[in-house]
Amino acid sequence: MSAYSATEPHGVAPERRAELHRGLITVSIMLATIMQALDTTIANVALPYMQGSLSAAQDQIAWVLTSYIVAAAIATPMTGWLVARFGRKRVFLVAVAGFTVTSMLCGAAMTLSQIVLFRMLQGVFGAALVPLSQAVLLDINPPQKHGSAMAIWGAGIMVGPIMGPTLGGWLTDAYNWRWVFYINLPIGILAFLGILFFVHETERDRKRYFDLFGFAMLSLALGSLQMMLDRGEQKDWFGSTEIVIEAALAAIGLWVFVVHTATTDRPFFHLSAFRDRNFVTGFLLMFISSAVMYATLALLPALLAMLDYPVVTTGLVISPRGIATMLGMILVGKLMGRIDMRLILAVGFSVTAFSLWQMTWYSPDMDWRPIVIAGITQGAGLGFVFVPLSTVAFSTLPSHLRTEGTAIFNLLRNIGGSMGISISETMLDRHIQANHASIGEHVSELNRVMPWADPQHMWSLNSVTGLMQLDQIVNLQASMIAYLDDFMLMTIVCLMALPLVPLLRPVRHKPVESGDTPTAAALD
Repeated sequence: MSAYSATEPHGVAPERRAELHRGLITVSIMLATIMQALDTTIANVALPYMQGSLSAAQDQIAWVLTSYIVAAAIATPMTGWLVARFGRKRVFLVAVAGFTVTSMLCGAAMTLSQIVLFRMLQGVFGAALVPLSQAVLLDINPPQKHGSAMAIWGAGIMVGPIMGPTLGGWLTDAYNWRWVFYINLPIGILAFLGILFFVHETERDRKRYFDLFGFAMLSLALGSLQMMLDRGEQKDWFGSTEIVIEAALAAIGLWVFVVHTATTDRPFFHLSAFRDRNFVTGFLLMFISSAVMYATLALLPALLAMLDYPVVTTGLVISPRGIATMLGMILVGKLMGRIDMRLILAVGFSVTAFSLWQMTWYSPDMDWRPIVIAGITQGAGLGFVFVPLSTVAFSTLPSHLRTEGTAIFNLLRNIGGSMGISISETMLDRHIQANHASIGEHVSELNRVMPWADPQHMWSLNSVTGLMQLDQIVNLQASMIAYLDDFMLMTIVCLMALPLVPLLRPVRHKPVESGDTPTAAALD
């Protein structure tokens, strides 16, 4: 199937037009991708300021994040059906326009209920931006350039978790929290105009059936799962009735969806995509790498804050990680086609695991150097993972399943990130409590180490000040050990991904000849 539905005026074929405007199309869709990627994290640092401005409680203001995450999770699977029914360009334009308008409404919100509603709508419109941008990049580039295209796309995706908190903190400090949302206006306008003038429309299937029951069950599963992951730590997980209900709804919804999809004649998802070994293995590996990446990025700012790093310094110390990731992606984009992608992936996961092992040697007495060195190592490793995965997962997938495939791929990436953050933070809290109790057992006048460890005699079990000093030291040590335990767990998870890499099939491509379309399929 051709990527475009009609021939342009003056006898110029759409694929030829796409080749001529490839650079402008890439810039336009990447602006939309960066805008959406930033908004997944940029609002986090502004929450305390929103809380005061909107007179909201701590658990209430968290809905600013939760509403966006849940809405985006539910809306992402709709991307494939919407594109098939209405055309990719129309869906892209509506998504960019809706995301930009709702961003402005979030910035202008005067009450908590307003901003939660607008964030929910922002998540609905933003859900399609990332999978659509990935699908367009794959379609306008020949298979030989998919690696370079995915390097550009991956760099845009990485902007969100790496630059979002820093940019959000600067905008909030320099102006106010509303500019966290207003900044999307110029980006959204440029992206909309670029897509309007340079992206071509795809074929439409006006008779495409919408599996309402399948979508409802999948939405129930995804919405409940995201709610459980987002609120589990706050509600003490399965000690809370709410979390038990959400877990049950997620399990029931997923089970019914799987059974319904396997038995109905017209399912919500094409099952043929799941028969592609590269696609299935690729999104499993992406799930693992996303869990590790997002968990690390969630833990590091809190760790540095505990070590008394200012916000600005934290951003400067973490930023080399993002630079290394982007450089790694660019290098891999050049290596793709020359080196077996499975070898690149194995090296990427191994380097990432090594960097996490380096982080298990952190201590309260270290300076900034170990943080930067481990960050650069990990960033390079993730760059070697992200691009090959984004390429090989779609290398053998038919072009007509590409949009639907990118939606599933990005959905699993987001769920992996949510699960990684939830598990790591839950383990962190529980290990801090256990470590505090374990260390506290040795705080006694009978411990002969006490006088030696406290030469200035600031610690005392007989005064409030002395007990506070002791508790502060015990808390610091207990917390640091808990962080190191989390980093060790992520090291093991990274190593567990290595046995999956050989399951990927090697890919070779046909030489591009005159008249070939940019969407020529990769060959097994």
